[in-house]
Amino acid sequence: MQILYIGDVMAESGIKVVEKLLPEIVRAKAIDFVVAQAENVSDGKGMTIADYERLRAAGVHAFSGGNHTPSRDELTALLEDRDAPVIGPANMIGCPGPGYKLVPTPKGNVLIVSILGGIVGRQADVPTENPLKTIDAIITNQELEDRVATVVNFHGDFSSEKVVFGQYVDGRVSIVVGDHWHVPTADARTLPKGSAYMSDVGMCGSLDSSLGVSYSSIIPRWRDGYQTKNELETHGRMQFNALLADIDEKTGHATSVEHIRRILDEVSE
Repeated sequence: MQILYIGDVMAESGIKVVEKLLPEIVRAKAIDFVVAQAENVSDGKGMTIADYERLRAAGVHAFSGGNHTPSRDELTALLEDRDAPVIGPANMIGCPGPGYKLVPTPKGNVLIVSILGGIVGRQADVPTENPLKTIDAIITNQELEDRVATVVNFHGDFSSEKVVFGQYVDGRVSIVVGDHWHVPTADARTLPKGSAYMSDVGMCGSLDSSLGVSYSSIIPRWRDGYQTKNELETHGRMQFNALLADIDEKTGHATSVEHIRRILDEVSE
């Protein structure tokens, strides 16, 4: 089973990149199931129902979460609906929904789990439960559920947390992928016990920017101490980043892993 995990879809530019590139990638790679990190979809914070529907139409089957997932009240119903393929962090106290869901596919159920790291930029004060104990409880709770694959995203800043978490769940999940940095790491691989792993998959959206935010809104704040508002970069080169793993449906382990990266000169309005 070919599973594609798309990195943080950053605002309108990220949506357009996915709409433009995903259908062709799905055809070329014979992809069966697509998951996208959705915490930055709508203006960089959360996801609206309208944008959810756009990404579904583009070919995304399920949506993982991060610290901004509960930012928009309109998404609460989907987070709480166990039949809706939208997931927030399981260990983020106060986030609606269970933090994990079984999503049906023609090849069998896929369990999607989102976990928040202990440090997430300036959101470090977001109350969270222990990531390792949380994932243990979820896996134990789901032991008897019939599924062909388990996809876990770890949304955090510290590479040490991501590496340790990956090793901790190795062999118990099919894919464990880090996100939130928006910058892809060069360590896509299969771990010793069979889980596909990457510390950070990267993002979809502006390439020549500060993680999707224009340099012109960042540099004056950093250099001169001005109070500036983040302005999303909507022009110039765009990027698409995702992790593709081939999963053995009998064992739930990865047989191959590939980081997919595409650069576009521009995305038309």
